Amino acid sequence: MPKSEDFVTMRAMSKTSQLVDPTILFRFEVRILQADLTWTKRGIELPATHRVPSFGALSGAPTFADLRMGWSDEGIGFAMKVVGKRAMPWCRDTRLDESDGLHLWFDTRNSPNIHRATQHCHRFLWLPAGGGPQRERPVASMILINRARGNPKPVMPGTLQIHAAPKHDGYEISGLIPTAAMTGFDPKDQPQLGFYYMVTDRELGVQALTLGDNFPVAEDPSLWGEAALVSP
Repeated sequence: MPKSEDFVTMRAMSKTSQLVDPTILFRFEVRILQADLTWTKRGIELPATHRVPSFGALSGAPTFADLRMGWSDEGIGFAMKVVGKRAMPWCRDTRLDESDGLHLWFDTRNSPNIHRATQHCHRFLWLPAGGGPQRERPVASMILINRARGNPKPVMPGTLQIHAAPKHDGYEISGLIPTAAMTGFDPKDQPQLGFYYMVTDRELGVQALTLGDNFPVAEDPSLWGEAALVSP
């Protein structure tokens, strides 16, 4: 028969365990399947087989975005739908980090033990709006990673392709990162990438591959997961 102090200890252990994000205990890998990334006036469309999971749900994080990704010799593309919104996305091309949208991180050399980014580490940001005189145009940008030991080669304006469309309860957005925009990207010789994503939304919260923004995931590649570029 457990003593009263045993129940106190058990409750304390349960409370402590809730303070540990379970996704920090593992390094997760996802598959990015090869796909036809032909760009159209509606951007890119990808089937459900290309869906990328959110392991952050294991720690109770919200899931409101359907993110699908594919790769080809031309680069890496994605298509995403965000649902459940009542308000328009809050986006400003002058305040990228504070805007609603999709953040993608890639390490084309997959170095899981480094804590500071190298020239092979990239951070791309995709906003469904926020650009132009009326802030109605979507925005795609590569931004520098804080505390990086080296930076990838610059991406010229217009290199990243993006398409977005508002919906009654959210938005759709798709984008294409050309091979030339990723330093060291070589699917044949380097099919394993360091990878992390985060969808931020002022109304719905944060959906991420694993850990949330209460960890320094934006600048520490050791906290990212991995992506395997898979051929049929």
